[in-house]
Amino acid sequence: MNRRLPAIIVAILVGIMILIVLHAPMSVGLGVIWPDWALIIKSWKEIAMVFASCCLVVLVSRKRYWGALARDRLFWVIIAYTGLVGVLAMLKYIGIAPTLAGLMIDLRYVLYFALVYTLLRLYPHYQAHFLRAGLIGAVIVIGFGVMQLFLPHDILRHIGYSVDTIAPYGTVDRNYDFIRINSTLRGPNPLGAYTIMTLVAAISYGVLWQRRRHTWIAAGATIASVIVLWLSYSRSAAIGALIAVGIVLVVRYWSRIPKLTWAGIGVGLIIAGAVVLMLGRSDPFISNVVFHEDPGEGGMIDSNEAHVDSLASGAWRMLTQPWGGGIGSTGSASLLSDQPLIIENQYLFVAHETGWLGLGLFVTLSYMVMYRLWRYRRSVLGLTVFASGVGLIVIGLLLPVWADDTVSIVWWGLAAVVLARGDDDGAQTADQKTT
Repeated sequence: MNRRLPAIIVAILVGIMILIVLHAPMSVGLGVIWPDWALIIKSWKEIAMVFASCCLVVLVSRKRYWGALARDRLFWVIIAYTGLVGVLAMLKYIGIAPTLAGLMIDLRYVLYFALVYTLLRLYPHYQAHFLRAGLIGAVIVIGFGVMQLFLPHDILRHIGYSVDTIAPYGTVDRNYDFIRINSTLRGPNPLGAYTIMTLVAAISYGVLWQRRRHTWIAAGATIASVIVLWLSYSRSAAIGALIAVGIVLVVRYWSRIPKLTWAGIGVGLIIAGAVVLMLGRSDPFISNVVFHEDPGEGGMIDSNEAHVDSLASGAWRMLTQPWGGGIGSTGSASLLSDQPLIIENQYLFVAHETGWLGLGLFVTLSYMVMYRLWRYRRSVLGLTVFASGVGLIVIGLLLPVWADDTVSIVWWGLAAVVLARGDDDGAQTADQKTT
């Protein structure tokens, strides 16, 4: 059993990494067939993580690895944040359904990160399994996204997508001239966020592995990712992608390009932005796609105003609720309660769920992970996860980006793969411990 236990844990965690990109069609399709089991079907990944956690606790105990983990400050922050969420779930109880949903949304990616990180510290040779899983998932998401360019826009309705489950497609402010695709994710915005990871991975691969064969692969993956990002019409993802790609190029070429050239590039970007702003009111395409302002709407639909209202409401609630509103009081979990509330900002989302202390712990955890990732920027995977992480953090200012299970589990899982390579705070791998 000692030999099989690591393989069982790997199979569970790698399986989650692959299947998570199919979570939306699986949950919708199977939920339509077995509606009484819909909640269990949607919770398959959390159930799998709990089982993997039990197995990993046994494995860590047998390996006597608790002391090494205790020397890693990152684990103490994870424990503190998780413990606070658990305590607040009891102290500010708002009902069984929203509380359970809130616990899953708030903690699943943190738990997955901890599981993958711990496992790979013990058995680093399993890293390749997670990389292959991430690659398979990217091929599925981007591949189907490109296919949707040629398929009927409502193709997903055939497996149960609808207004009662997940919309089979979206639009730019109900303008059917601009159809927004989902691929296999829950919606256009999560798809756009996910595409940042694939786009940055392709470009990082191309600039760090400058060989002809690698260049062609990177070029094809980049083009496919750009197509899918475009078809998502996600403004937040476009901003995040530009920032993430910029980080990749700066890290790779900062010392090779004269500073005056960098200054010229910066000025050029500012001018381009100013031109877009000037054309925004007169060019119908830019007005619709960039500013989401269609003159034909007559002011009836304004997503920009909705964003501003959501941010203002979230900020006011954060300032007036130092201990938050309770676990499950925000986002999709709150739809299961009698007081639904949507906050379109990841950090205000966390503040409303966990209060000021929870927000502080969450920001600390995010900073520690990003700080450590920066040390691995010379590798393709390290640069990919760091740069895409910055892009996703920027998206978090406009949307609760980590509330989406696919985006959060994939990114935090890959972050764990990168960080498990080294030892920043004294923890050792099982192999290092025996030498």
